[in-house]
Amino acid sequence: MRNPIPALFLPLVLVACAAPTQPGSAATPAVAAEQEPAMAKPSALQAALILSGHHWRLSDARDAAGKRIDALFARAAKPLQLDFNASMLSIINGCNSMSAHHVLAGDSLTVDPLASTMMACQDQALMALDREIGKRLQGGLAMRIDEGDAPTLVLTNAAGDVLTFRGEMTAETRYGGPGERVFLEVAAATKPCSHPLIPAKQCLQVRELRYDDKGLQVGAPGEFQNFLEDIQGYEHRDGVRNVLRVDRYTRKDVPADASKYAYVLDMVVETDASGK
Repeated sequence: MRNPIPALFLPLVLVACAAPTQPGSAATPAVAAEQEPAMAKPSALQAALILSGHHWRLSDARDAAGKRIDALFARAAKPLQLDFNASMLSIINGCNSMSAHHVLAGDSLTVDPLASTMMACQDQALMALDREIGKRLQGGLAMRIDEGDAPTLVLTNAAGDVLTFRGEMTAETRYGGPGERVFLEVAAATKPCSHPLIPAKQCLQVRELRYDDKGLQVGAPGEFQNFLEDIQGYEHRDGVRNVLRVDRYTRKDVPADASKYAYVLDMVVETDASGK
């Protein structure tokens, strides 16, 4: 007959035979790493599509010491914006428009020296904004894209400045393709109009204009009509007539109270404040 295990050794035996770690309990770093795989980074093609499919507006900027770079936030209502295509980077909402050739490779973005228009702004804060972004957004930049409904782009330069941009879909991305370029004349005064959801709505008075390939107006414009839609990017001032160049997109999912078209301002071609 075998001797029983002495009571003195029972605690040691019980510890040695303890049950394996249960789910939810602490795990070794190696095991934890296996259980929580790192988020996949977008491929080079995905990154290029994400960059070109969004407008990127500056939301934060810090130097290497973590101090906010206030000079880059000269206009709170119009933050600095980056726009990408396959090879060019454009910067708007400063004093001047700037652009540069760029190369995307893995987790890096290389930006050539910026070319700029040469307009002198009376607002010295905007002039300083141009200088500051010009020296911070060039050369080799470490890049991180965080995807999601509101993606972010984080760029870090060699000096350690960290610039964070929030993405907003371009109209082409939102509406699934390029728009049709049209010219609209907007009368100086709005008029009351009927809208199923907006009582006492004031409608823009709009008519379409046509131009030939030399930029000369052709044909007689029709009568002004109630325009129930908004023109994205356009803010009407009573008493001011404008000619707008807009991109017209066909909506895939049309709300019950809306037109099948969406209109996005490209530029104001002509302004007349005479009230006529």
